[in-house]
Amino acid sequence: QVQLVESGGGLVQAGGSLRLTCAASGSIFNIGLMAWYRQAPGKQRELVAAIGRVGSPSYTHSVVKGRFTISRDNAKNTVSLQMNSLEPEDTAVYYCHAVQTPYVYWGLGTQVTVAS
Repeated sequence: QVQLVESGGGLVQAGGSLRLTCAASGSIFNIGLMAWYRQAPGKQRELVAAIGRVGSPSYTHSVVKGRFTISRDNAKNTVSLQMNSLEPEDTAVYYCHAVQTPYVYWGLGTQVTVAS
């Protein structure tokens, strides 16, 4: 079992920045892909960014490209999402996701609210 705990969400003005961090604990060996998803009210959950175990981002959604950066620290078992130039449309619950084949894990989410 792997536990994922997100932190760093909150309320920010448009144009501001936030940094989300997800800490993994438990049986964390061989965790592969890690990612951030988000779900806005009334919308489906969508993949924001993903990163492989080696540390190079493998995917960034076109809507956030150039504004959001995913990174990973295997020594600390964390994955982070640096979010700059935030827009009201970025308001959502952000979820951490990890793959440990054949299992997938989710965090409980952290709320990000961007005020216009």
